[in-house]
Parts: sequence; structure tokens; C-alpha cells
Amino acid sequence: AQMEAWLANPVLMSADADAEYAEIIEIDLNSITEPIVAAPNDPDNIKLLSEVAGAKIDEVFVGSCMTNIGHYRATAKVLDGEPAVTTQLWICPPTRMDESQLKAEGMYAIFDAAGARTEMPGCSLCMGNQARTADNATVFSTSTRNFNNRMGKGAQVYLGSAELAAVCSLLGRIPTVSEYLDLMSKKINPFAGDLYRYLNFDQISGFEDEGRTVSVDDIKKLAEV
Repeated sequence: AQMEAWLANPVLMSADADAEYAEIIEIDLNSITEPIVAAPNDPDNIKLLSEVAGAKIDEVFVGSCMTNIGHYRATAKVLDGEPAVTTQLWICPPTRMDESQLKAEGMYAIFDAAGARTEMPGCSLCMGNQARTADNATVFSTSTRNFNNRMGKGAQVYLGSAELAAVCSLLGRIPTVSEYLDLMSKKINPFAGDLYRYLNFDQISGFEDEGRTVSVDDIKKLAEV
């Protein structure tokens, strides 16, 4: 009831007028002209793409709760029409709803043609609880952390965007800035409005609220699925 009341009159949170901050950091986004990645093996080990370009990549992971459905459409767009990937490419949407929609849109057919390995939705390589990388592999991942041994024994893990990850899977290395921007200008930017559209629960058949009371038996059936 409180959620429905908020949706009827949404008000965003705001800071108190007299709030005090430990530090204020201002970033001019116009000064960022190339992708930024986290280099092995710490999320704070930040590098510009130009600083790590050329690094060999053995495995690529597109998954985790850091991604949304648009990132998988973009990955598929990068892969579509290209030769098979030169790395071990893992695809793992965060939810079954994403997986179902991506299959309906034909994205899984593109992943299959590219030679990707599709995982059951969930965390997978992000925390190494469904699968692990090969020992000592160099990985490019869209996940949240790259601490030592998190994704695989001795794995060296870069963190970055799904679009950049897709390019890495094709090349087997981290691309140069010009390679990346050229591919984005041809394959992503012209289609961005369609690729990055959100997946809204209330607009999907079977997920909308029909006013039905959920019983214990319903929950048990969902758990079995």
C-alpha cells in the first residue's frame, strides 16, 4: 500500500539543507573521452582504456547484478555478423525474466552462433558459485569485484562495460580506443534507443499485478520452477 501511494505521487529523496559532507567530489564528464576499467585485481585499480589496450584476454564474462537487459542486447549486437569469439565467453543474465525476454528476441541464437557459453541466470562467475574460470586465466568481466581468486584460482580480472567485454571476446585482447569507438559508432550508437530500452515488470504478460492473492501453494510452485 505504501509503494502504491508513492507511485501515485512519487517524491525523490533529497538531502537536508544543513547536511554536512566529509568530501564533495565533482567530475566533469566532458573530460572522459574513453572507457575506464578496473585493472587486476582491485576495483579501485582504475585505468583508462588506452593504458591497458593490447592486454591478452582468455575469458570474458557478461553477467552479474551490475547488468541489465540492454547490456545483453548490446553484446549480441557487437557479436552479430562477426566470426566466432576467440575467447571463452560466458553469458549469464541476472534473472530468468531477462533470459526469457532475450530468448524471445533472438539474442540467444546470436550468442550460440558466436560460440558463447550461456549460464543459468544468477551470480555464476561473479562470485564463482556456479562456475569458475580456468586457473591463471586473464578475464574481462562486467561483474562487481575482481579480488584475487574470486572468479578463478590465480585469475587476473579486468572490470568494465558489457560493450567493451564483447569486443574483447572477439579480439582476444583489450582493444585500442580507436578500435572500440569505431565499433561503437557502427554497431551500438545508431541503435542505442532500441538496445537499451528497459524491461518493466508491469508491461510484461504474466508479471503484471492482477490483484490476485498469493498463497503459500503459489510460492511453493514458484520455488519448484
